[in-house]
Amino acid sequence: MRHAIVTTAERPDLAPLTGRWRWEAFRQEEDDSLAEMMAAQAAGAAGPGPMPRTFVLLDDDEPVGMASLVAHDLDPRPDLTPWLAGVFVAPQARGRGHAVRLVAAVEADAAALGIATLWLYTRSAEALYARIGWRNVETFAYRGRMYALMRRDLSA
Repeated sequence: MRHAIVTTAERPDLAPLTGRWRWEAFRQEEDDSLAEMMAAQAAGAAGPGPMPRTFVLLDDDEPVGMASLVAHDLDPRPDLTPWLAGVFVAPQARGRGHAVRLVAAVEADAAALGIATLWLYTRSAEALYARIGWRNVETFAYRGRMYALMRRDLSA
């Protein structure tokens, strides 16, 4: 198996797929429509700045997962920035370390931008993130569910 990680800025043809993944995995129960999510992904792919930036893992040239670096991801915490967001691996590709590869790519990109701390929130993957160096800052309720707020301090 050959792995490569590209951004949607490098491969804008992947933006519709990442929009679909993001909507299906994280936003389907929200008020966002699939069309809105796909348009947001396409706009982010073409954006001039360092964020948002979406990374896509290719396994033998097939997209199997994504993760993003974004300025804001949690409405009640506008004081925290930037965020690791939208980590997703297609069900048929799980259990192969792809999420760890994607998180490492976002962390490396953030460090290259001079970012000292990244944030994330998760409902189901706290153990995965803790295993790779993230630490739980707090547990909180949001939209009727419990989440872990986690941070990762990046080395200079």
